[in-house]
Amino acid sequence: MNVVVSSDYRFVGTPDGAVWTPTNSGYGFFARYLEVFDSVRIVARVYPVSSVPSKWQRVDGENISVIAVPYYVGPVQYLLKALQIQQTIRSAINLTDAVILRVPSNVANCVYYWLRNTNHPYSLEVISDPYNFFAPGSVNHPLRPFFRWLFTHRLKNQCLQASGVSYVTKEALQHRYPVGEKTFATYYSDVELSDTAFVSSPRISNLNLDKFIIITVASMDHPCKAVDVLIDAVALCLQKGLNLELIIVGDGKYRPELEAQALKLGIPDRIFFRGQLPGGKAVLEQLDKADIFVLPSRQESLPRAVIEAMARALPCIGSDVGGIPELLSPEDLVQPGNIIELANKIQEVVKSPNRRQQMSIRNLKTSKEYKEDLLQKRRLEFYQYVKLTTEQ
Repeated sequence: MNVVVSSDYRFVGTPDGAVWTPTNSGYGFFARYLEVFDSVRIVARVYPVSSVPSKWQRVDGENISVIAVPYYVGPVQYLLKALQIQQTIRSAINLTDAVILRVPSNVANCVYYWLRNTNHPYSLEVISDPYNFFAPGSVNHPLRPFFRWLFTHRLKNQCLQASGVSYVTKEALQHRYPVGEKTFATYYSDVELSDTAFVSSPRISNLNLDKFIIITVASMDHPCKAVDVLIDAVALCLQKGLNLELIIVGDGKYRPELEAQALKLGIPDRIFFRGQLPGGKAVLEQLDKADIFVLPSRQESLPRAVIEAMARALPCIGSDVGGIPELLSPEDLVQPGNIIELANKIQEVVKSPNRRQQMSIRNLKTSKEYKEDLLQKRRLEFYQYVKLTTEQ
């Protein structure tokens, strides 16, 4: 049986027909569906380019193909291409296919509305929370309040009507988006960590450390990761006499604004933008050079970046949103958007070798719950249920 998987990833396509991504969402990510299904057809946006960097990952391959939805960015472009998008989606799905929608997503919404008229079963993988995504400060758009209501309402209905739903969190998303009485529900994270992602032992805090390196790994395509808040907090810490450097891994359209912010604060020599790095070894090397990981997001589901940092036994500070409280202890959390609280928390951790040691021990232990073999059992059970439901 084939499975159709909708994705909100923005892929790129080269003239030879290959589809590529700079992230971890390449062939290996979608190959997980082949453990139950014979083939995978991904429905996603694909932007045509002449070539890609050598380190990008191929998405399509043996038994995995991509149906290219006309490329768009934002609601205006979507509306202009809505008819083409809907036609592409209708041609991509056979009524003998299993369907898994990765939500929230406009592409998934198009599939959902078409399937709803056919009574064909569908299942969901809920990977983020539109209520948090469209929270104040997370998105700069005049229709933000309307989008927050619309997409939250839509996802609630989709969860109630789906035959099966899997969440990336243990509790957070389930609370806001409950399933119907007859819906099969489970949870497993998208974050799959192989043995090489884990260090063998917790870090030993250096009592004589003169300079502390803080790191964050975040997309700069939206303000939701709150990199601006982290830069302001680091500036406050420097004013208090702490010797810090901040490493920022990631890229996006807001990067020039963030670079300008560091310059305006007079700390460009303390903030280092590493850009988008290929997943795996390159990111782990940056994490291993750091002393503290910070993710002060305004919204989150279950962030891969935090789990990867925990697997390197890094002390971590995060905001009290989404699934982050499922990962970190309450004393390691701050309220989103609170610059002073974040600066104070960083100062507390920097000044306490004992605390850093305990954070390292606790984080490494928690991260092992996200080993690939532990998540695989629940995932396969879900896929098998989707297949059985489609066959009936």
